[in-house]
Amino acid sequence: MKKKNGGAFSRIFTALIYLFLYLPIAVIILFSFNTSKMNIVFEGFTLDWYSRLFRNDTLLEAYGNTLLVGIVSTLIATIIGTLASYGMYKYKFRGKRIIDMLLYIPVVIPEIVLGISLLAIFNLSQIPMGIVSLIIAHATFSIPFVVFTVNARLSGFDKSVEEAAMDLGAGRLKTFLTVTLPIIMPGVVSGAFLAFTLSVDDIIISFFTTGPGSNTFPLKVMELTKTGVTPDVYALSTIVLIVTIVLVIVTQREKKNAV
Repeated sequence: MKKKNGGAFSRIFTALIYLFLYLPIAVIILFSFNTSKMNIVFEGFTLDWYSRLFRNDTLLEAYGNTLLVGIVSTLIATIIGTLASYGMYKYKFRGKRIIDMLLYIPVVIPEIVLGISLLAIFNLSQIPMGIVSLIIAHATFSIPFVVFTVNARLSGFDKSVEEAAMDLGAGRLKTFLTVTLPIIMPGVVSGAFLAFTLSVDDIIISFFTTGPGSNTFPLKVMELTKTGVTPDVYALSTIVLIVTIVLVIVTQREKKNAV
């Protein structure tokens, strides 16, 4: 009897956790079909907000900027982070521990401090505020996350594989590209996805490093909260959510087929 009660409690507790996690997402999807512009109560069903979304140039431009900054900064952070992780794993040099400790600073310090610091650096360097400053800023705070993720993959790396490849005549670059990189690729891809997610979701650092004509989607939504978020924002969020779910399902199926 106690075992049955324990199983029922466990299922109820799990259901409440999922409800807490996914109820806000369900509300966003629901209100993207709301006839009311105020989005206080659900008054009726309509698809008009999805058609209006594609006529909202400022919102689409903001989301386009978000994707551009996210993709480019992720590529930069992934390349630099992967090479930095591999270099610190492969070689021993003076100051290695200090560099390893410094990598934690962008992760642990408040984002507002990092945002103000980047703003000061851009002003001193006379770098104009815009897409370029956003890309540099996002790549800066994303690099440590890529390094940590790749480090986790390298922790179980067998160096004898590289030595065998070089004994067979492969150079250092060829060994890295054809042997090492494919082995650590899961860590590289995970770091890239993490960097992209952090970039797309960022508000505080973007607020300090953005400029005219480079507004991002999170900043646009924050701006709209002062006057009221319209359902076309919910419609765009719903489309992004559906695309994300589809990509996850496709990725999981390919993973199962590979296994």
